[in-house]
Amino acid sequence: MKVFVQSVNFNADKDLVEFVNKKVEGLEKFHDKIVDGEVFLKVQQTSEKENKITELKLNVPGHDLMVKKESKTFEEGISLCADAMKRQLMKVKEKERVVHQ
Repeated sequence: MKVFVQSVNFNADKDLVEFVNKKVEGLEKFHDKIVDGEVFLKVQQTSEKENKITELKLNVPGHDLMVKKESKTFEEGISLCADAMKRQLMKVKEKERVVHQ
């Protein structure tokens, strides 16, 4: 699976990009037909501590799945997104299984 990482208002370092790739590629265990993934990492210019926005979008045939989370760090945000996306992928897979029976 190809994973595109885009950082807005800052430059993501290599370690962060590798962490994102590892988390997103781990989602392939839950759905085998994921085409690609896009991750948007954004920093909001606010005084709040939870100013990091992480968006994860996966392209699955017939579905465009998206999750958006706000957190203190991007690592925490991508972990939250991966967990939420895992649930969505399992729902989609279950629906496909029911339709094909």
